[in-house]
Amino acid sequence: MIDWKLVRRIASSLSGEADGLSFAGRDLGPIARDAEQRVIAYTSLAPRDPLPRPELVSRHGWIDANIATMRPVFDGLEERLPSGGLAATPLGPLAKGASGAILSAQLGAMTGYLAQRVLGQYDIPLLDPSGPPRLLLVVPNLVATAERLRADRDDLLRWVTLHEVTHAVQFGGVGWLRGHLADGLRSLLESLELRLATPPSLRMPSADDLRGLVETARTGELVTFVVGRERRELVDRLQTTMAVVEGHAEHVMDVIGSEIIATQAQLRAGLEERRATRSTPLRLIERLIGIELKMRQYREGKRFCDSVVERGGIAALDRVWVDEQALPSRAELSDPAAWIARTAARARSGAQAGAR
Repeated sequence: MIDWKLVRRIASSLSGEADGLSFAGRDLGPIARDAEQRVIAYTSLAPRDPLPRPELVSRHGWIDANIATMRPVFDGLEERLPSGGLAATPLGPLAKGASGAILSAQLGAMTGYLAQRVLGQYDIPLLDPSGPPRLLLVVPNLVATAERLRADRDDLLRWVTLHEVTHAVQFGGVGWLRGHLADGLRSLLESLELRLATPPSLRMPSADDLRGLVETARTGELVTFVVGRERRELVDRLQTTMAVVEGHAEHVMDVIGSEIIATQAQLRAGLEERRATRSTPLRLIERLIGIELKMRQYREGKRFCDSVVERGGIAALDRVWVDEQALPSRAELSDPAAWIARTAARARSGAQAGAR
């Protein structure tokens, strides 16, 4: 089984923690409310419930939040942890336990690595529809990034808050989006196979073994999540949806940011090559199971949204949120004109039907 205490211990050890780095006494309420009002006015999305308040957290706080989100996802995979041909023998549980320790090391290493880099995250427990979302801003990473870019701390804080608030408005204002991603993720998880890079030994890993496993997990994969060929179409749909979600957020933050953040161009240039600094709602899970968006797909999603608005205004892009069928196909993501034509015809057909 996955040892979540071990996951946290490894992640916390690798992430490090910077003491004394804070936005002392900073009230993010006004920044978040201003961002929310501007995003709603531009996108016409109306959240059904109040958005979560932004939280300034440490790296360890980010780790705890993401472990809470990961647990229900990966606990469902425990029954498929490899035990070789020993499953039906008395040694099966021991091999399964060793496999769990290997997976725990990989989860901890990956979580600790991302904890050093993520600036902000709109965190939603996708597989638990009742779970409240959180809006997290990782203080030491914001401070370190502002220093590295020689950027104004307040401008960076406002920019990252705007990005995460945009995600909050998306998921709060599009009733079907969270369920759509949850259903796709659940179907994908049901089909995943777990394969170990090396078979587990017939003993639980020692402390020295774990140190070696963690080092391996930092540089490569100990556990591979294999998606069957019949599920590649599902992976494509999930990735296309996330490309649209992220591309829409990037488009919105560029439009609004240009109005309220004087140094936006500097921030955009400085962070363009570090996509890990901003975290999509599925970022960690995507990365761990191997369906993470590539840089090309991020850019494709933004190009799609920018092109649609350029051709038809924000009203044309608003059609992407009508329902699941309005999402672009993989081909349409590279051909915004085709998507515009299809959704415009669909809107006309719906209007004519409603007039009858």
